[in-house]
Amino acid sequence: MNGKKYLFYGAETADVPSINSEYPLIKSPLDLYDALSGIWCAETCAPRLRDGWSSDNKTLGQCSITSFLAQDIFGGKVFGILREGGHYHCYNVVGDRVFDLTSEQFKGEKLKYDLKNEQFREIHFKKEEKRLRYEYLKSELLKSQAVK
Repeated sequence: MNGKKYLFYGAETADVPSINSEYPLIKSPLDLYDALSGIWCAETCAPRLRDGWSSDNKTLGQCSITSFLAQDIFGGKVFGILREGGHYHCYNVVGDRVFDLTSEQFKGEKLKYDLKNEQFREIHFKKEEKRLRYEYLKSELLKSQAVK
């Protein structure tokens, strides 16, 4: 690690290597978290949560699009934790590593990462707004990867 303290779930074991050369500056989930920290915004937040989004809670409403982008970069699977209201909170599993880049939005609530509910982009992206938010997040991340 780079000496920085990361608060997302699984940060201490987030040493999964990138499998995608499209993102040359992203070598681990820590790098992805750092890059996305400057990209996550109200426009990338789930519309139903947008009123609560702020730069102090930048991971709010970012879980599915972030998890599928992380899957693009590191492989593995996306799982979900069923939340009140029938929505799933998404996180990543690569090999024996579990990490949740957007867990900070829960302010210390202990979530149960039980690997029971695999999530699929084909289902999530049937919602056009979600697919468009994912595409925007991905395009902004790609722009940030341009080697100057």
